[in-house]
Amino acid sequence: MKIKRSGSALAEADMTPMIDLVFQLVAFFMIVTNFDQQQADERVKLPVDQLAQPRQEARKYEITVNMGFIRDAEGRILSQPLVMNPETGEVDVLTYGKTQLPREAAIARAQGGDEQVSKTTIAIRADAEFPTGLVQELIKLAQEAGFSKFSLKAMAGEE
Repeated sequence: MKIKRSGSALAEADMTPMIDLVFQLVAFFMIVTNFDQQQADERVKLPVDQLAQPRQEARKYEITVNMGFIRDAEGRILSQPLVMNPETGEVDVLTYGKTQLPREAAIARAQGGDEQVSKTTIAIRADAEFPTGLVQELIKLAQEAGFSKFSLKAMAGEE
């Protein structure tokens, strides 16, 4: 019996799932690259300074402290000065400094001893209207906990 041979048929792959996968990867990486800003609380309105510049490289050991107010939709202040912390909620500066900063220092010591604490930077993001004395009080409490490096954040202004 003779077998008929048909012409060779080219099998084409369906590219639709591949395109979907590429778009999902693009969306994923767009979200992941923005995680550095997650420590920033949008309720804190930073002071504007012409000399403010973004860091060239990320710090390895950094604790971000957001200090601000609860505001209404028009931006009016509704609360006393608070430390905005996603884990502990909003607390006053003294409570945060006396409870959370010693915990952070203990965690740093457990990870790498006193050297780890000395390498850790406390990044303070204080609202432009936040009382300066409370920022100084937080720095004092952080020093008592063992931290020695501090960074004050500001928004870049127009030249």
